[in-house]
This record gives sequence, structure tokens and C-alpha cells, in this order.
Amino acid sequence: MTKLLVGLGNPGVRYDKTRHNIGFMVIDRLAADLGIAVTKKQNQSLVGQGKISDEKVLLVKPQTYMNKSGEAVLELLNFYKDKITDLIIIHDDLDIDFGRIRFKADGGTGGHKGMQSITKMLASTDISRLKIGIGRPPEFIPVEDYVLSELGSSERNLLPQVLEESVAGLKYWCLSGIEKSMNEYNANKGQSAD
Repeated sequence: MTKLLVGLGNPGVRYDKTRHNIGFMVIDRLAADLGIAVTKKQNQSLVGQGKISDEKVLLVKPQTYMNKSGEAVLELLNFYKDKITDLIIIHDDLDIDFGRIRFKADGGTGGHKGMQSITKMLASTDISRLKIGIGRPPEFIPVEDYVLSELGSSERNLLPQVLEESVAGLKYWCLSGIEKSMNEYNANKGQSAD
């Protein structure tokens, strides 16, 4: 049985270093850590298979653009049918300060276009997620522009730490599940609430 770890982002070089692509960045960092190549084209995604301890994992970067992420996730779930035991979505979150991460077992989308697409296509909000804080933009910057802009210098300095903690959290999730991950990573780190 396999665990499906899906990082959200937009394909293409122009989006590589943007806040909205932090889900891709986490998958890339985890893949490097595990020695997995996330390069196979499958079901509108780039995928790579490997293991975390004894758990089989499939690392995924949907290539549909953010607002159609659900199409890729649904195709993968249909393709693997009964082989997927658990799914987690990794995405950016405006309501959490940059530098913080938060596990969530289910709930609303917080206006995140990728999560909106996934909950719609899967007809469920009962989806585990790892939310990576990107903070709110200054009032004069529209949210759409902010999420598609590159990280600032102070954020870039913090990014390696954020990615390391996210990778550690995802490994913990693979072995311990969402409830324990929420207890371990949310309560101890003082993340902002939704």
C-alpha cells in the first residue's frame, strides 16, 4: 500500500520561486532527501516513487496549474484505486505566518484555489493537508499578485528551515498519521489559527 503526497504549485519556470509554489518546493526537498526522482509523467502530474522507512510513498507535483489540481489528484486516485492508503496535500496558506507549518485533518479550503479544486473533484473536505505559512500581503498588494510573486529576502533566508521542518513533518506523518502529526507539529509551534 502507498501513501500519496501531493505538493501544489504551478508548472513552468516563471512560477518556480513564487509563494504559491511552496508545495512543489517541499516535494522537491523531500525527493532530494529520499533520493527520489519526481520526473515520471503520469495522470497530468510529475511523480516519483520511493520509501520512508517501510512505507511506500508516491511524491506528486500536479502539472495542471493550481486551479485544476483536483483533476490530477482524482486521476491518480482512480489509477491506483485500492493501493492508496492515505493522501496528504501540501500547500501555501495566507493565514499562517511565514516560517510556520500546520497539519490539518479536514475542513474548508480557506479560499485556496488548489484546495477548492481538490475538494470539488473528490467531493469531500475530509482531506489531510500540510499548510505552509506564507503570511498576508500588505494591504496595497492584491492576494493574486502576492501569491504569484517571488519570496522576499527575509523569507528566502527562512526557507531552508521551513523546508526542513516540512520534510521532517511529512516523514512523521507517513509513520504516525495525521492526528499525531497535528499534536506534534501544531501545538508545539504556536501556528496561527485558521
